[in-house]
Order: sequence, then C-alpha cells, then structure tokens
Amino acid sequence: MKRWPIFVLLIEVLAVVVFSLTYDSLDFRIYWLGGNAVTDGTRLYDEQLAAHWFTNTPFMAALFTPLTALPLTLARLMWQLASLAAFTWACATTLKLAGHPVSLKVAVAGGLLLGPVWHSFFQGQVNLFLLALVLADLHRVAQGRPAGIAIGIATAIKLTPGIFIVLLLATRRTKDAITAAVSFAVCTLLAYAVAPEASRHYWLDTFYDTSRVGVPYISNQSPLGALTRTLRGTADVGDWYTAVPLTIGITGLLIAAAWARRGDWLTAIAVTGVTGLLVSPISWAHHWVWVIPALAVLIRDNDRTIAICGYVLFALAPMWWTPYIPEPLRVGWHLLLLPVANCYLLAGLFFLGLMAVRLRQGVSTITKDASIRRSQPPRGRRSMRLARTGGREGGLECTAGRGARGGAARPAVRFWRDAREYRP
Repeated sequence: MKRWPIFVLLIEVLAVVVFSLTYDSLDFRIYWLGGNAVTDGTRLYDEQLAAHWFTNTPFMAALFTPLTALPLTLARLMWQLASLAAFTWACATTLKLAGHPVSLKVAVAGGLLLGPVWHSFFQGQVNLFLLALVLADLHRVAQGRPAGIAIGIATAIKLTPGIFIVLLLATRRTKDAITAAVSFAVCTLLAYAVAPEASRHYWLDTFYDTSRVGVPYISNQSPLGALTRTLRGTADVGDWYTAVPLTIGITGLLIAAAWARRGDWLTAIAVTGVTGLLVSPISWAHHWVWVIPALAVLIRDNDRTIAICGYVLFALAPMWWTPYIPEPLRVGWHLLLLPVANCYLLAGLFFLGLMAVRLRQGVSTITKDASIRRSQPPRGRRSMRLARTGGREGGLECTAGRGARGGAARPAVRFWRDAREYRP
C-alpha cells in the first residue's frame, strides 16, 4: 500500500506525456504563436492568434521566441514536462513551509488531480511556473534570506503575482519589495528592447482591457465574473464594483501580513494568493493553483474535514456541471445554481474568512510551536553551545526540541538542570 503514490505518479506522468504528444493545448499554441509575432510590430495584440487574443505581457511572448524554433509538438512536450517539474518544486517548497505533513510523492500525486492543476496542463498554461517562482522566493523570506527576484520575474510574465510585492511592503520587507520591483522593471525593459512597438501598445492600450476575454464565462471565478453572470452582463455591474476588489484586497493583505508577523509565512502566502484571485477581474479556473498552499495550511493545522471538503471541491470542479454557455446568459442562472456555478469564488471567500477567524483565535501550528518555545526555560551560554554542537558535550546528549525522540526524558532533564545551574 505504501507504493501506491509512486504507481499513481507513474500513471499521471505517462498521461501528461501522451496528452502532450496528442492534444493541441490552446493556450500553449497561443503562447507559441505569440513568440513568433512579438517582434512583428503590434501584430501580437492587433491580430488574433488561434482565433483568440494574446492577453499576456510582451515579456511572456519574448520568452517563447526560442521555442518557436522547435516543432509545435516537441515544444509542447518540453513545456508540459517543465510544468510538471515546476509543480513538483512548488509542492516540495510548500511542504518545507508546512513542516512536511505528508510525503512529496503523496502531495504531487494528489495535487495533479486537482482541477486548477490538471486544467493548467490541459490548456498548456503558465500558472505552475508562477506558483513555483513565488513560493521559492517567499520560502527565502521565511528563512530571513534576501528575496524578490523570482517574484519580479513572475510579475513580468503575468501581472497578478504583483500582489506579493505589496505583501512584502506590508510586512516591512522593503529591500525584498524593491528587489522584486527592479526585477520586474528589468524584465519589462528587456521585452521593450526586443519588441518596442508591442510593448508600448500593451502598456498603453491593452493590459487593462477585459473586453478581449469572456468575462461571463463559467471558468472566470472572480467576483466580477459571478456578478456578470448573475446580472446578465458586464454593463449591468456598474462603477460601484470598484469598491469590491479594493475592499477584498485591503482585507486579505491585512490578514496575510498579520500571519506573516506571527512567523506563519505559509498562511500568508495562501491568503495572498487567494486574495489576488478575488481582486483580479479575470480568475480562470486554472489560475486557482493557490489552492495548493491553502490545502497545506488546513492539513498542517489539522482542519481535516475542511481540507477534505476543499480537496473534493477543487478535484470535482462542479461549476463545469452547470449550463455554462455564456451567450446568451439565460438558461440555468437561478438561485439554486449560483453556489455551484461560483464554487471556487465561494471557497476563496470562505478561506479568507476562516483565516481571519483563526487569526483572532491565534490558532496555528506555527504560532503554537512559537508559544511553546517561549515558555521553555531561557538558555545560557552553555546550553546555546550545546545546541550548536548537536547537544553533545561531555557525554551529555540533548534531546529537547526538534531532535527529540521517545524514551529520552532523563537526558533532557539533565540538560535543563545543567543549563540552569551554569553561571558564565
């Protein structure tokens, strides 16, 4: 039974390879065509590619220029395998932040079954790379190490990770925030050097234009998407909607910053990722890969029932079961279907509310461990030296803290007794 994660993983990897070789993923084709068009004036944004608009940054298109030298199928296979590697890296980083509540094999095998993850593979999307970049950088922040470059690169690829720069500012990691901003600027200027006309057109005319995408489409699990589907059109939402993402953004970042100040960076990351999805006017189903750190928080804090319900919800993705044809918006959009049609959105709002409540209660494995450490006796110079040497000096073995093992209470008592009696 212990080998089932490996067996499932092998099947999933084989499925990714076969799928990559046989299915023409739409979003990857658009990326690939964008790499061809990026240096051709403003054609990248003036003409549709594969009957769809290219809506990402010029830097994203420039990154795909080398792949255009390869056949589409080979380029797609390389991209999907790289996405799988990025997802594995993201899971490994998440487990480090969570204290390894499950094995990496289980995390990857189970994570690949989640709707946002397999949908990213289905479309050939970039989301898993963004997840890995942001998690890698914020893991460095959690360790007190310099960070920011990866977040800046992720923001230059797709603007939504920019909310993590705001998180760095809110947590007074000013140098890291400046590093991220400079990294973003450098990538953007590099794209401008490669494609000046396309860059000007994007930043001056295109990046804020939501009319190029189908806002009412069921895959858009943002508040704007839900209101558009409910009110039968974007024009009916009104200018008052601006207050909605502003309120959610401020609230979510305050919650995330509070958790970060308590040393729980995993919760801060999950809350910020979900907040970014709720603030953005477009949050496609495959953008919700931030469910990975959110589920890790729930599992780490022993919220097993909520974690199971969340996993089942994002694995089944029941919004696809509703009548989701966006034009015309008539059939099926009544009260009973609204919770199902907007299930990711409601789950995101629930998670923010839960983290706010837990913040008020002070419930977290990280904060509990911190309070336990604060309640332990202060360590003198000798005990600090023992800790640095692995707890072994003069035949005394330290078993307190993370290196503790069952059945070693007596050496631990000697350790604290000697530490208290020692006078420098």
